[in-house]
Amino acid sequence: MRDATDDRPAVPQRGTLLQPVSAGIVSGLVGFTSAFVVVLAGLEAVGATTAQASSGLLAVSVTMGLASILLALTTRLPITSAWSTPGAALLVTTGTVAGGWPAAVGAFLVTGLLIVLTGLLPQLGRLIARIPTSIAQAMLAGILFQLCLGPVVGLADNPAAIAPIVVAWLLGVRFAPRFAAPLAFLAATAVITVDLAVSERAVDAASLVPRLELTTPAFTVAGLVGIALPLYLVTMASQNVPGVAVMRGLGYAVPWRRAMLVTGVGTLAGAPAGGHAINLAAISAALAAGPEAGPDRSRRWIASVTCGVVVIGLGVASSAFGTLVSLAPAGVLAAVAGLALLGTLAASLRAALAEPSEHVPAVVTFATAASGIAVAGVGAAFWALVAGLVVRLVLRLGP
Repeated sequence: MRDATDDRPAVPQRGTLLQPVSAGIVSGLVGFTSAFVVVLAGLEAVGATTAQASSGLLAVSVTMGLASILLALTTRLPITSAWSTPGAALLVTTGTVAGGWPAAVGAFLVTGLLIVLTGLLPQLGRLIARIPTSIAQAMLAGILFQLCLGPVVGLADNPAAIAPIVVAWLLGVRFAPRFAAPLAFLAATAVITVDLAVSERAVDAASLVPRLELTTPAFTVAGLVGIALPLYLVTMASQNVPGVAVMRGLGYAVPWRRAMLVTGVGTLAGAPAGGHAINLAAISAALAAGPEAGPDRSRRWIASVTCGVVVIGLGVASSAFGTLVSLAPAGVLAAVAGLALLGTLAASLRAALAEPSEHVPAVVTFATAASGIAVAGVGAAFWALVAGLVVRLVLRLGP
């Protein structure tokens, strides 16, 4: 027994740590394997080579892992950071802008700066909050729609490769919904392995070594308007705001200023190596801050720290993941990405159409974003936001 006068801190019991640590491991594994394919696809879509995209995945994994650890340790709250999955999906639909990959890196830096300013200037945060939820979610749904067609198109064009992935995903949705996307990735890995064996293609061992590829940023109007602004808006409206709401629902108040500064600085730090954006997590937050992390709410922050460590560890293998994806048969990458985003698409559509009075502006926003148009070098996401807000304003004008 401890002496009553012994003021040394008690050593945490094994049972006390087991639940938050295991929840953090699950959170990190699910968060990474569910969406890293989308991150790689987004970075390559805006001009990155395979090596540069792998570097971006490494950068964004390390920065979001460090952000989770820092926020959890300094607040003793189960705050988890994540990469911007909707932002990566936006990059896929945006494509290469004037200035190529350097312009995209410049846009990532501007996005990080805007997130920092959101933490420093309350007025900017309030301005973002004034964007109607229906418009923001409809824009996101339109961006995701094109990607979610991947499994359908893949089944028609390459059924032998895509069918096993869809079946694995469907079984996951039925029996273990949280692991549906990771199971689809495991099935894709098996498909790629079989294809390599049949084609007798060799894997260059040097390509598996993790490394950073630094890029000198360029700043172009197309990059700023076509990537930086939509990426910032999507990250704020679809990640940071819901992330705060999820934590509030679980009984935790996120320190907004600190969270924005940490994730903004993290985005700035990762941008030269190709990282697009990090933000507050929503799904991962629910895993780390919910009952799965144990009954002792005061110790759930351990889950967030564990999640950060796991994500950093997985990020070290980014080159191996990037090489694996680059060797995939036609349609495999698009199918895995589309299946991973179906749940997000459903949630976005539900939020966009929740209010009957917002249906027309929301549908206009969705259709514009889904069209994939580019006007004056600026992608569809920006024009979708403009179109939706204009239609909403006209419909709300008095007689």
